[in-house]
Amino acid sequence: MKVGLYFGSFNPIHAAHLIIANHLLNETDIEKLWFVVSPQNPFKAELALLNEYHRLHLVKLATEDDSRIKASDIEFGLPKPSYTTATLAYLKEKHPEHEFCIIMGSDSFQNLHKWKNYEVIVREHTIYVYLRPGFEVNNSINAKLVILDAPLLQLSATQIRQNVREGKSIRYMVPDKVREEIEKGGYYKK
Repeated sequence: MKVGLYFGSFNPIHAAHLIIANHLLNETDIEKLWFVVSPQNPFKAELALLNEYHRLHLVKLATEDDSRIKASDIEFGLPKPSYTTATLAYLKEKHPEHEFCIIMGSDSFQNLHKWKNYEVIVREHTIYVYLRPGFEVNNSINAKLVILDAPLLQLSATQIRQNVREGKSIRYMVPDKVREEIEKGGYYKK
């Protein structure tokens, strides 16, 4: 089975993530999509992140009604910070029945050459890149790419966290179940 891995902090997961996931499942040969919640991205400050189990729970809430999508905690048991190359090697060993591919925005693809062992990633995996405004795809690293013109929203987790801190509504920016859990848990208040 072809499984698309959508890595991220998902701090929190929001409508734009879900729209991209749905588009990929509808318009490509990806059969299942796993949101891989990264406990600690080597490029992001850990202090700014909600606890990884809370973020995973929010992803589960957002996707629980879609059998094509799975919330994955695979990186929780791996050494921190989370390196994609290590996660991919682990998944390949644990799930040899699956063909794993990677999903990322063109902004992230621009920085792929800075990732640990990126050469192994591009040699062994197809990368599905959705275009983001202002970030052209320059494939100087000879990756196997599928470039997508996915529907995009001008929406960011940073903006959502700021709205919560300022007491503004995040309705429609995140699924209702996610909004309710953020409010109930008092997440992102400080």
